[in-house]
Amino acid sequence: MEPYSRHVLVCTGGFCSPNRQGRALYSHLAQLLEREGLLFGPTRVKRSEAPCLGVCGSGPIVAVYPEGIWYSGVTPTLLERIVVEHLRGGKVVEEAVFHRLNG
Repeated sequence: MEPYSRHVLVCTGGFCSPNRQGRALYSHLAQLLEREGLLFGPTRVKRSEAPCLGVCGSGPIVAVYPEGIWYSGVTPTLLERIVVEHLRGGKVVEEAVFHRLNG
């Protein structure tokens, strides 16, 4: 199996976002990754849904590894910025970060 450059976890549970917006974001993420050419090759990104990331508020939550960057209150517009700026461009969307695992 080819390695992934990053792994994106999307919380799809109902505690942090009662309307389950995470499910829609998870589906939209696949489309954005395909559009940005991040499904294959050395820059490919793995996406996973998580029923709970342990943050029971400010959702939907999206976590990006290996950087350990966690975004909160993710909307479709912010998700697009995360994909384009962070995943493709390598620049963290600083104003949306609520937690850094390594710092």
